[in-house]
Amino acid sequence: MTAAAIQYLKSPELVVKVQEFFGIEYLKQQKEKIDSGEQTNNSNGHGSWPDKKKAANGTATTVTNDRNDKNLAQDSNNDEKYRVNNKFWYYFFVIGTELGDEIFYATFIPLWFWNVDSAVGRRVVMVWSAIMYVGQTLKDIIRWPRPSYPVSRLQKKWALEYGMPSTHAMVSVAIPFSVLIYTYDRYIYSLPFGLAFALVWCAVICFSRVYLGMHTVLDIIAGLVLVVLLMIPLIPIVDTLDYIIVTSRWSPIFVLTVSITLIVFYPDSGIWTPTRGDTTLTVSVCAGIEIGAWLHYMLGDFTAPINPPPYEIIWPSYAMLGMLLLRTVLGLCCIVATRALGKSISYAFVCFLLGRDKNELRRSENTLENKNKIIVELSYKFFTYGMIGFNTQYLLPTVFKLLRIGRPDFYTEI
Repeated sequence: MTAAAIQYLKSPELVVKVQEFFGIEYLKQQKEKIDSGEQTNNSNGHGSWPDKKKAANGTATTVTNDRNDKNLAQDSNNDEKYRVNNKFWYYFFVIGTELGDEIFYATFIPLWFWNVDSAVGRRVVMVWSAIMYVGQTLKDIIRWPRPSYPVSRLQKKWALEYGMPSTHAMVSVAIPFSVLIYTYDRYIYSLPFGLAFALVWCAVICFSRVYLGMHTVLDIIAGLVLVVLLMIPLIPIVDTLDYIIVTSRWSPIFVLTVSITLIVFYPDSGIWTPTRGDTTLTVSVCAGIEIGAWLHYMLGDFTAPINPPPYEIIWPSYAMLGMLLLRTVLGLCCIVATRALGKSISYAFVCFLLGRDKNELRRSENTLENKNKIIVELSYKFFTYGMIGFNTQYLLPTVFKLLRIGRPDFYTEI
């Protein structure tokens, strides 16, 4: 790829063209500036890229100038910038981008474990965690900003993170295609249909990130190329590693040591961003799930399946559907409770160990110089989301079994 091609794919003007194609109308004053190629810095109120400034007391702080509205974006002077003319594409891409977001992970992962196949689920989570860690780490090493002026952003979330590569694009490949790969030899279904579904899933997420103004086209392409290169060795490694972790006596020590090491030695981004905390979340969920599966095996809960794969897909009857809904509602309520309770207890406990008031620390600024807040944030996320992973794999399936609403083949999925 030539330097000119890279600059073109990286240009914010290309993002504007994609937005306009899907019905975003840049209003007259803004359009004249785009056409004339006028450039400004990121502090002009049009973007939300973080700018590290000094406060009056000399403390470094991260500031942002983001504005967001469903139909009309405004800058700091309340000048109209764009209008959404096609509501279908707006809502389609706003919903589509959530397929690579925390809300989706928090529902998809438990639902898959409790209602489909935990053996496949563990492998998919491990691939997801590894891909996210590499992608988030590279963001803070490369430090390329998200699209700036003249792009108008239709979403605030993640605006403080760097943009290259797009981890949404990486996850858009990692999750559906790892599910496809790990289920292909395990269940009997149409491969062309599964492949088409995965491709549509990937396309929706990737287009949504450009449409919302959160990534350049180059960010998306880099994420897609990187995830393909990573998954080629990762898929067989994870398949073998999951079985070793589940069946080896000292696995919890190995899992916890690796997880904590990855979090502690996460690269310094130069400014505070939420990336490190989000990466801690993915690592801890994976660790909790693997330790939960290990405990099942050590207690003798897991047994080999009577019949080897591949298996016919059994579509749920009304009775099975009722059990599925009951498991899902009860389980998700417990997950929400685990998150609230775990965060509250772990945050207060770590603040006590550091000798800091938790309310005062919460109100303090998010900067790299605020070491205590970073330690508390990473600690509570590691504990809380590790417990969510553990409960998803071990505690809640055990409760379902006691209540006689568990999935019968759950304990055959080593």
